[in-house]
Amino acid sequence: MRVCFTGDIVGAAGKRAFCSIMPRFKAENGIDCLIVNAENSTHGMGVSINVINDLMAAGADGFTLGNHAFSNKDFITQAPKVKNCARPANVTPSWPGYDYFVFEKGNERLGVFNLLGQVFSGVNADDPYSKADEIIDKLRKEERCTSIFLDFHAELTSEKIVMGRYLDGRVSVVAGTHTHVPTADEKIFPGGTGYITDAGMTGAEDSVLGMKTETSVTRLVYKMSARYEPANGPASVCGIVFNTDASGRCLDIRRFCEYE
Repeated sequence: MRVCFTGDIVGAAGKRAFCSIMPRFKAENGIDCLIVNAENSTHGMGVSINVINDLMAAGADGFTLGNHAFSNKDFITQAPKVKNCARPANVTPSWPGYDYFVFEKGNERLGVFNLLGQVFSGVNADDPYSKADEIIDKLRKEERCTSIFLDFHAELTSEKIVMGRYLDGRVSVVAGTHTHVPTADEKIFPGGTGYITDAGMTGAEDSVLGMKTETSVTRLVYKMSARYEPANGPASVCGIVFNTDASGRCLDIRRFCEYE
C-alpha cells in the first residue's frame, strides 16, 4: 500500500494549500491512502466536522489529531460522527471519538492510531508505550490489519525516537508531529519500521510554526501577552510518502514539501 501523511494543517492558509495541492499530488504519486493531521486546522487550534468534510473532498482518507483535539469545543459533540478520525488514545476515557481507524484496499488493511507524548504536551497523557502495545494487539488480532501507522504527537525528539525504536518491527511507520518543523532523519529501522521525527506542517511559509510572526515576537522577545493567530499568505504542504508490503514492512519512506 502506498500511503501519504501530511503534517499539522494550520488555519485557513494550511487548509487552502492542502485543497489546492493534494488532489494533484495524490493522483500523480499513486497514493492509496492520504492521512492528515488536522488538529490545528480550524482557526489554528482544533478541528471541526466542516473542515474535515472539506479536506475529504480534496482527497483526505483519514485524520489524526493531538493535544488540541478539542480546542474547538464544537468537536466534542462532533467527534463520534467522524469514524475515520483517530484522536489521541492515551488520554482520559471521557474524551469522545475513536482510538484508531482502519483503511481498507483490496486484501490490505491499514490501522491508524494517534498517541500523545508525556513531556510538555499540555495534556495529562497516560503512558503511550503500554497504550501502543494494547492498540497494536487489537489492530492485529481483532481488526486483521496488515499494516499499522502511528502518528506520535510529542514535543521531545528523544521521546519520538524511543517510540520508533520501541515499536520497530511491530508497526509499519512511526511519524512524529507537533513541532511543525520537518526533520531530515527519515529512515527504516532494522526491524522494518519506517520513521521520521517530525513530518512538518501544512501552513503559511511567512510565519512562526504557522502562526503570525509578530505574535511570537511579542510573547518571546517582549514577554507580553498576545493571542496566537494563524498567519496568511503563500503556504506549503509537508509530509511523507511510504510504501508497505503485504506483511506490513515499510519498503521505503521519503519526505516532501509542496509549495503553492
